[in-house]
Amino acid sequence: MSQLNEEAIRAVVAEVLSTLQAAPAGGAKAAPATPSIRTSSGRHGVFEDAGSAAKAAQGGFEQLKKQGFAGRAKVIEIVKQMCADNADRWGKIEFEETKIGRLDHKIAKLHGIKNVLGTEFLTPFGMSGDAGITMEECAPWGVVGSITPVTHSVPTMSGNIVNMVAAGNAVVFNPHPGGAACAAIAVHEFNQAIKAATGIENLICTVEKPSLDSFNELCAAEEVNLLCITGGPAVVDAAMKTGKRAICAGPGNPPVVVDDCHALDFDKVAKDIILGGGFDNNLLCIGEKQIIAAGDSYRKTLDALKRNGAVLLNRNQLEKIKQEVFDIKDGGGGCSHAVLNRAYVGADAAKLAAIAGLKVDPKVEMLIAETEEDDIFVEEEQMMPLLPIVRAGCFDDAIRIAKDSEHNYKHSAMVHTMNVARMTKMGQAMDTTLFVKNGPCVAGLGMGGEGYISFSIATTTGEGITTPKTFTRFRRCALVDQLNIIG
Repeated sequence: MSQLNEEAIRAVVAEVLSTLQAAPAGGAKAAPATPSIRTSSGRHGVFEDAGSAAKAAQGGFEQLKKQGFAGRAKVIEIVKQMCADNADRWGKIEFEETKIGRLDHKIAKLHGIKNVLGTEFLTPFGMSGDAGITMEECAPWGVVGSITPVTHSVPTMSGNIVNMVAAGNAVVFNPHPGGAACAAIAVHEFNQAIKAATGIENLICTVEKPSLDSFNELCAAEEVNLLCITGGPAVVDAAMKTGKRAICAGPGNPPVVVDDCHALDFDKVAKDIILGGGFDNNLLCIGEKQIIAAGDSYRKTLDALKRNGAVLLNRNQLEKIKQEVFDIKDGGGGCSHAVLNRAYVGADAAKLAAIAGLKVDPKVEMLIAETEEDDIFVEEEQMMPLLPIVRAGCFDDAIRIAKDSEHNYKHSAMVHTMNVARMTKMGQAMDTTLFVKNGPCVAGLGMGGEGYISFSIATTTGEGITTPKTFTRFRRCALVDQLNIIG
């Protein structure tokens, strides 16, 4: 591997591991230079080092190939059923390990795995004519190397398994250190069930104590042909310099615009914003992060949010929270940038309110605050249930503020309006991967709206909401002959 590639890989992991929270105390062990296949504590699919995991996954891939689509479908059935059966237990284990988000929502995410697409999405395309028959099919890559975030450790892993195995692949996870233990438990139990039902071993693998070195080793493993990565712009840029195909989910800062429209049901608007922006304490990358309300809708939206359980902070209370959850760093040359205090990522609304000396009911899902468009809570993606609301003069002004705050990440945006022309105008201006009209953000993933769910949304590399096809190579097979029997 070239020096450039090694530096790129290290940059990938350094940013991913610092994106959400620090690694567990004591750090992770460096992987040995020449690994041998060693499971960790005898657990199925759980390995001490990435090299061993990749070798084992290659064996799992070869076993899966022999069982064809029937084998893939059986594995998917097992994974989906286990997520449903173990949702309460796995959700609690993840919540206790990561200490972020809401337990009931972690359980709900595991129940949602049943809606992830499987082999049914891989219908081949056929052509028949005087010159013969041609089939275009989706072929597997082999072994996929994947990073999973601490925000949705087991659900992201499980959803990726369904998509990747449906495509015919095996997978090795280098999970975020903060969610590595719960990931290892699920991987072990998945593999036990898969082996019992199909005889396939090590189809799903993970590194027990993930680190920068383990991901470096995973990217370098000759068995790994495809990477699936979540992170910011620097992560995406570095991942694509590793020399391997990378499916990259970049950053987001999704705005929700509320139109000055008399036909709107503002109580429904408020409920949608609280549902989407408050889900799992705003850990979803697609979640509403800032509200921009046009004209008279500003006061109507604010009042509706309060009626539906959101707690409004005053300027002084917001300032106290801001000073605690953001650290302003001097970037030199008169520039500064904000660094988010990861201790408050996914914190309950009550915990945030307590910073300002405000006691709120633990059941409160959302705090709101009136701000200007250049406020740090508008500009920075904050995965907390505290949404700023900004007044816009008109709908066009609201689009401008929304686009500026989204930073052209092209991730997600929401709008509430009964004017179809304005829906179109905002959609064209934002050009996001996910655009939801008159609903919560989660409707864009089939929860309250039509469609399917995925926990990996590849915004930067353009694949969008991942499906089994995302993890395949297209292959054309042509049989040349005069086979048309109709003429």
